[in-house]
Amino acid sequence: MTDATSPHACCFAVCAAPRGGRPGLGRPGAAATNPHACRCACCAAPRGGRPGLGRPGAAATRLRIRQRGAALLLAMLTVTLVASFAAAAAWQQWRAVEIETAERARVQAGWILVGALDWARLILREDARSGGGIDHLAEPWAVPLQEARLSSFLAADKNNTELSAEDQNAEVFLSGQVADMQARLNIANLVEGGKVSEPALRSWAKLFDLFNLDQRELIGMVENLRLSTDIADTPRAPLQPQRVDQLVWLGLSTKSLDVLRPFITLLPASTKVNLNTAEAEVLYASIPKLQLAGAKSMVQQRSTQHFRTLAEAGSVVPAIASEITAEQHSIASNYFEVRGRLRLDTTVVQERSLVQRSDGNVKTLWRERATLAKFESQASLQ
Repeated sequence: MTDATSPHACCFAVCAAPRGGRPGLGRPGAAATNPHACRCACCAAPRGGRPGLGRPGAAATRLRIRQRGAALLLAMLTVTLVASFAAAAAWQQWRAVEIETAERARVQAGWILVGALDWARLILREDARSGGGIDHLAEPWAVPLQEARLSSFLAADKNNTELSAEDQNAEVFLSGQVADMQARLNIANLVEGGKVSEPALRSWAKLFDLFNLDQRELIGMVENLRLSTDIADTPRAPLQPQRVDQLVWLGLSTKSLDVLRPFITLLPASTKVNLNTAEAEVLYASIPKLQLAGAKSMVQQRSTQHFRTLAEAGSVVPAIASEITAEQHSIASNYFEVRGRLRLDTTVVQERSLVQRSDGNVKTLWRERATLAKFESQASLQ
């Protein structure tokens, strides 16, 4: 017996008609020619196929294709996410390594430059002991150190027996120079005791005339410098400069500063011009009636034999001998600038320091350090 509630009961009733009934009711295929044949999805289904489908397994095939496409998309998305996370992790690790390497190189360069500064101070201290109170450009401190491999200095040290092959092949180069700051016109000389120094102002005026610079800039700079040192006039006073680059605070233009930079300095106290180390332009400016040709003659003469007294310097140009005074000129120096440069692969670290030599001791007044991202030459910092 067939359950009357079966979804295919009608099919069974028609197809199972007893023999002798209406033609074609004894087989399912008769539905196509018998108007009373069953029209349900079961009888209309192709042989071997599912009810209601045009061909065997079409819906299942489409379902499987959709599932495969979704699985492939999910797999591609998973691979993309994993690759992104892996790349981010690799970049983070690379960045951490680069930062650590750069920091280590910076610290190492700093210590090497500190050692170079101590070396320069030692040379200046020894020069004070054996130089006889005279400083000139033929002394050891005045010879610049050309760029040389650092391992060559370490190998020359007999006490250093632990120099490895890696240290010997390291691409580390050191160079430096000691410059006499009293070979330049000192800005601090312009104001003494809250008043403008006339001799110093005349020297600066000659220097401005030599380079065709505006004298009004000089007058404005001197007045602002006086105000900056005047404690009683603080509301109007500009900031007192500590470096040559800061002279723009006093009204000096950048163009004029670039022209004057090699011939001027800013020191903590008033100083005298060292006739043994000053350039011809500085000699010309510091000696009132001296002409530029006479200044060049003095430079040429001292290259053969340095001046041992101020009288010797005056004998080169007798017409101006009386204008060389002990108040404004000397043959010795107390202030020096030490410059060091360390090249480590493609990184360059530069340092400059101002040192003062007094009573046989050499102390550092200030230090400045700059790091360059790649190897390049740089002009004088002051």
